[in-house]
Amino acid sequence: MSEPRPSADLVLTGGRVLTMGAVTSTAEAVAVRGGRIVAIGSVADIERLRGSRTRRIDLAGRTLVPSFQDAHVHPVMAGINLTRCPLHDLPAKALVYLDTIKAYAAGHPELSWIIGDGWYMEAFPGGTPTRQALDAIVPDRPAYFVNRDGHGAWVNSNALQVAGIDRNTPDPAGGRIERDDQGEATGTLHEGALELIRRVIPPTTTEDLARGLALAQAHLHRYGVTAWQDAWVTAEDFAAYCLLAGRGGLTGRAIACHWWDREKGGEQIDDFIERRRTGNIGRLRSSTVKIMQDGVAENYTAAMLHPYLDEEGRQTSNRGLSFVDPELLKMHVARLDQEGFQVHIHALGDRAVRESLNAIEAARVTNGPSHGRHHLAHLQIVDPADYGRFRELNVTANIQPYWACHDAQMDDLTLPYLPPGRAALQYPFRALEEAGARLAGGSDWTISTPNVMAEIEVAVTRISAEHRDAKPFQLGQALELDSALRAFTIGSAWVNHLDLDTGTIEVGKLADLAVLDRDIIGPDAGLLGDVRVLLTLIEGAAVHEDPALERP
Repeated sequence: MSEPRPSADLVLTGGRVLTMGAVTSTAEAVAVRGGRIVAIGSVADIERLRGSRTRRIDLAGRTLVPSFQDAHVHPVMAGINLTRCPLHDLPAKALVYLDTIKAYAAGHPELSWIIGDGWYMEAFPGGTPTRQALDAIVPDRPAYFVNRDGHGAWVNSNALQVAGIDRNTPDPAGGRIERDDQGEATGTLHEGALELIRRVIPPTTTEDLARGLALAQAHLHRYGVTAWQDAWVTAEDFAAYCLLAGRGGLTGRAIACHWWDREKGGEQIDDFIERRRTGNIGRLRSSTVKIMQDGVAENYTAAMLHPYLDEEGRQTSNRGLSFVDPELLKMHVARLDQEGFQVHIHALGDRAVRESLNAIEAARVTNGPSHGRHHLAHLQIVDPADYGRFRELNVTANIQPYWACHDAQMDDLTLPYLPPGRAALQYPFRALEEAGARLAGGSDWTISTPNVMAEIEVAVTRISAEHRDAKPFQLGQALELDSALRAFTIGSAWVNHLDLDTGTIEVGKLADLAVLDRDIIGPDAGLLGDVRVLLTLIEGAAVHEDPALERP
């Protein structure tokens, strides 16, 4: 007589289970024991595993998916900003920003600096706010506000003075100081010019950074995210990760991407090796290096194969910036690959994409195949000649779908300055997929929302989740829902080197799962961006639970 099967710790029954396996299949119920999935099947199959101590969750027709993984996000930065003066969730209006900053400054007289982030470029003429506007509301202290995409900053006169920026200050390498007709700084800084301010801001303590990281982690869990790549980890950020992980407070599976300082060279790789040696603590892993190869299209620093247009639609000589010399990039990527690091490259313009693929190809020639699972993030414009190279070189396309739509930043600050033939190549998700590229999904929060289902809505509709009456943007590049879900589950699990244990719902895998508030593929699903996450599990333990979960 056979022994009875041990009972499950948790059963989730009566819903739609999307497995996201090699071929997505559906089931009705899942059983969990010891933090792993032990059975998948019908309600009757799973009910047999219930015991006196088993928790039963009635899905009531709702959807169970593998928990989401964000392949490009900035939790330390996001968490600290949440403790300061965040502007992200405000309407994109200059007066709203100014009123919010004024109230914050008045409410915090003890602060020596007024700091925040999240303003939209579209709220200001030409995307460049002025120091005089900030001077009027913060006249007594330096003020520093990074914009939503992280590539520009708005500062007041006090901040410029403390940083020593005046009409005689040259533009730093890889950056630009916005100036008026007399050469005076107007109050907007671009790219590398932000460092002129950052270096004089009072340092944030490791405890503050760890506190912000914990806050951001809770925010991610509320959206069903249980693993991520932090795409900008400085030595100070890394110390915060180690502190939180060492205390047992890092519940998510975090990949710390060590930030490549483009003012340094290959000598920094030795520092990365040392951090990797000490930085695998609990659920923290630290074998990835992030390189920013170019900027963004809105301030004409994204590296393009074809030049930008001017305000009159005439061709200029500006093709953007390659922050790392392409030949040096080949050398550095080859060394990192040889040392066993994964390389995560910001490549937004088509020239940066090509330079980055060339660098990974050079690493393949030098080192042979590797297990690095290198990936390129953003991919706003990709030349069609490079689509197939992602598959050939085993490079993952790390996509941020939320930007692939018509909004003011696209329509006013991007499309008028790109040659029409190149503008039509933006965010080619379907073309990359059809060429055999593996897709991973990332939010780039705080630059855009950490709400994965809102990201997925834009991926499948190419319509802004904030302006749903807009027309679709390059609809032929939209993804099917299954593909978009895969990008944020098994696709991101792949680049996170977590695919053997997470990313799909399979027997034996860890019970990292998320319950969504409806049947997302049913006829009454509604808008995907309105879907809420009711439960987030890591190894079967809840890290987020909405009271509505128990109200079918």
